[in-house]
Amino acid sequence: MNKKNVFLFPGQGSQYCGMGKNIYKHYESVKSFYKTAENILGYNIQEISFNGTIEELNKTKFTQPAIFVNSIIKDSILKSNGIFPAAVAGHSLGEFSALVSANIIGYEDALKIIKVRASEMDKAGKKNLGTMVAILGATNEQIKEICTQKEIVVVANYNSNNQTVISGSIEGINNAINTANKIGVKRAIMLNVSGAFHSPLMKFAREKLEDIINNTTFTNSEIPIYQNVEPQPITDLNKIKSNLIKQLENSVQWRKTILNMNNNNLNYFIEVGPGKILSGLNKKIIKNSVNKLFKDVINYNNV
Repeated sequence: MNKKNVFLFPGQGSQYCGMGKNIYKHYESVKSFYKTAENILGYNIQEISFNGTIEELNKTKFTQPAIFVNSIIKDSILKSNGIFPAAVAGHSLGEFSALVSANIIGYEDALKIIKVRASEMDKAGKKNLGTMVAILGATNEQIKEICTQKEIVVVANYNSNNQTVISGSIEGINNAINTANKIGVKRAIMLNVSGAFHSPLMKFAREKLEDIINNTTFTNSEIPIYQNVEPQPITDLNKIKSNLIKQLENSVQWRKTILNMNNNNLNYFIEVGPGKILSGLNKKIIKNSVNKLFKDVINYNNV
């Protein structure tokens, strides 16, 4: 391909039962990824991904590794077919997949971090009870008003022009929903999550995550990564590491990521992982952007 491909990696919410099962049957290389994951995680993530119930797959400690492994398998297949990225980005959890794709950290090291990340996020959610809500059709001014509560309420994800996700304490979010309804916001949808991700309530998890990130080998990237907390092209390993540590307590700047990529003539997006959530968001951010799924590029069905 002569065009500049951008690999985009999804986060939580993209999982579905049976994901990766068909691709496993057709690519021998897939097996080693799952075997390595089982050795690191201490359980069979392949079985959970292929045959587990949605209730099981939706548990944070399983969701995150399952999505990550699926994404990296597809990344490796794309590259084995001569398709490489000119830049990468990932939504929340997907940032770890982007780091591996850009050869900033290794697959095994990323899995070790994700194992801790998923576990500590789950613990933080139980320690500081909170939740998240998707707000549709709100202006910037309305979002500010919605987040102005006595309890903790912050923007977790700036997803697209008309979708913003807020995060906070249970009481704070309930009050925020009431405010949204009063000021005539189109919709407020409660998300099925185990905590207030990308908010100050994740401080406990961030502290644990910081230790393992600081003890992991990072290398400077040969291609730029656009990170969640700093959606600009970055290749410096120290800045990448610092931004990754900040991620859990700060907003995912997805809309700015896509806009900045477009400004840098990067608008041929390939969603590398399960689902098509990012493609949907991107089309709302830039109407003329080209968005492809893995199966569109590889010409493969149901993978």
